[in-house]
Amino acid sequence: MQKALEYVKENKKIIIAVVLLVILVFVLYFINKGTQSPTAASVSTQEKSAKELKLANILKNIKGVGAADVMINESDDNITGVIVVCEGANNLMTRSDILNAVSTAFNIDKKLIAIYSMNV
Repeated sequence: MQKALEYVKENKKIIIAVVLLVILVFVLYFINKGTQSPTAASVSTQEKSAKELKLANILKNIKGVGAADVMINESDDNITGVIVVCEGANNLMTRSDILNAVSTAFNIDKKLIAIYSMNV
């Protein structure tokens, strides 16, 4: 115990600097955490593109699809990927219909389309 107190007295400035640095790191972490951009799951309907909204509405009208959400990834006005999340994704015929519809709508390869089942 005596050695520890002596060590603290001898290295008081270093210990204070380390403690302040740790506090600074925590403060920066929490400030940064509050200013991060929203995740894809929390993007509001207002932030969805017209293409995404239109495609989601079209897919909902296809028999077996049910509720649907769509995300379109674009680069230089070229579609590089489409994600479809819908209730009917477990049905193979429905998946095939979705693939055909999206591929036709955007004239893209079916490899660029991912379809997932909606968590209901």
